[in-house]
Amino acid sequence: MSKVVSSFLMCLMVGMTIYAQETDEKLVKQTVSYYLEGGTNNDYETLKKAFHPNASMKFIRGGEYQEVNALAFFKKGMKPGPKQERQTRIISVDVMGHAANAKLEIEYATFMFIDYMNLLKVDGEWKVVSKIFYRKPKG
Repeated sequence: MSKVVSSFLMCLMVGMTIYAQETDEKLVKQTVSYYLEGGTNNDYETLKKAFHPNASMKFIRGGEYQEVNALAFFKKGMKPGPKQERQTRIISVDVMGHAANAKLEIEYATFMFIDYMNLLKVDGEWKVVSKIFYRKPKG
């Protein structure tokens, strides 16, 4: 009888782990969706929900390495206005425990951004803690 109980408990634990990973994956997708939706709609308040206050953004501009606070960068550069003409999609999400990574694509008429977002589950919420990106010309 104890083998049956042990097997049942093992299956239950595996099932709960898979469910937790699926739930966390959905929550990570929701978090990065705030970033995509906020950027598309020029809505800083929505975009802000995706980021930890100390999140960094690192990139190469003019051949030089740049590092900024992500929220400060977006707050300064984002102006209310018409919806952006762009297509967005979540390419992949990888979750392991309280850490996750998401790869995003933001396509404009003449170029696209490939974003790599690193997230941590902070106080029960998934937040982007760092972002790197590449601006890829189309054509």
